[in-house]
Amino acid sequence: MTWVILGIFLIAYALIASERIPRTYAALGGASAMVLVGGVNATSAFFHQDTAIDWNVVFLLLGMMIIVSVLKQTGLFEFIAIWAAKRSRGRPFLLMTLLILITAMASAVLDNVTTVLLIAPVTLLVCDRLGISPVPYLLAEVMSSNIGGAATLVGDPPNIIIASKGGLTFNQFLSNMTPVTGLLLLVFIGMAWLIWGRRLVVDPERVSRVMALDEREAIHDRPLLVKALGCLVLALIGFVLQGVTGIDPSLVALMAAGLLIVVSGLEPGDYLEEVEWGTLVFFMGLFIMVGGLVQSGLIERFGRVLVNSLGDHRFIGATALLWLSGILSAVVDNIPYVATMAPLVHDLVTAQHAQPLWWALALGADLGGNATAIGASANVVVLGIAARNKHPISFWEFTKYGSMVAGVTLAVAWGYWTLRYL
Repeated sequence: MTWVILGIFLIAYALIASERIPRTYAALGGASAMVLVGGVNATSAFFHQDTAIDWNVVFLLLGMMIIVSVLKQTGLFEFIAIWAAKRSRGRPFLLMTLLILITAMASAVLDNVTTVLLIAPVTLLVCDRLGISPVPYLLAEVMSSNIGGAATLVGDPPNIIIASKGGLTFNQFLSNMTPVTGLLLLVFIGMAWLIWGRRLVVDPERVSRVMALDEREAIHDRPLLVKALGCLVLALIGFVLQGVTGIDPSLVALMAAGLLIVVSGLEPGDYLEEVEWGTLVFFMGLFIMVGGLVQSGLIERFGRVLVNSLGDHRFIGATALLWLSGILSAVVDNIPYVATMAPLVHDLVTAQHAQPLWWALALGADLGGNATAIGASANVVVLGIAARNKHPISFWEFTKYGSMVAGVTLAVAWGYWTLRYL
């Protein structure tokens, strides 16, 4: 049965990568096959803590998509797009650098999915104004969101799991993860120049027209903007105060979206316009497939073999944890992976008295998500937004650049870990 489940996952993954059929069909087909062979049931698919659909991700996305849909109607994104274009003086790589830094800093405070949902519409508009392809910008932003999210305890869901299992504090994440994240951002900006920056060109006439615009004129519904920004600020405060209130970000997003629907008085067709239903369904199918893989015990079995083989070799243990976490997080969602590995790493940390092994796990899981189009939730969201706006990004286009970024950043992170902790 175990090998049948693995086969189903690999076939579905191959179909997603080949893009011969829509990825939503492939994910739902794989999930259905898991059910038919007995790999998952209703409990493991919908309710189990380790293998079920991550409803927190699904409803966080839904709530934030509704808020973004309302914000889009106010002209706010046009305002920010014109402002960003003018601040960069129409220089395409300077604009990319600005967006990379904004995205990374926002992802350190918010989760990276929320960040890309807010940044992507702005990117599409500013690139349209300047007459340049938004694809390099979207790719750079989502990769910087995954890097920036590694900086803090709340920046990426795997960090929250690691903090819980390891008894780690917010300040410990700041002192151990934030310095390497800053270094990785500098490296990534250099890579962005090598990958995209030298090829970015812009029409001087379009730049002149954008520089002549007054961004304040883009706001065309100020009362609705005030209401929407108020609800967004409440949501952001709720995200940051999660440790105090105990309210999950998904519930915060849904409550903020519900409040905005009430105070805005909009019709359902207006605030549901930008909801990426296909992306949400794809996530559900993907979570069920990964849940079946976890349920089969393959990941835990592999993890136990790894942990038992490391013994007292701290350097080898950290190296294996970082690189293998990076590789596996590129293939399966890093949330169930970290949830499965965290108890095993806890035993390893206790046996070796080596708390820095937690940082190796966190770096591998966070950075490895950049390697493929489905390695992180933010990647899937950006690909959905790009396709909806007639700028499709293929699985292999993302993976071609993402694997390079993941490989280099993992190497830098490994060097940092070695110099600091060994």
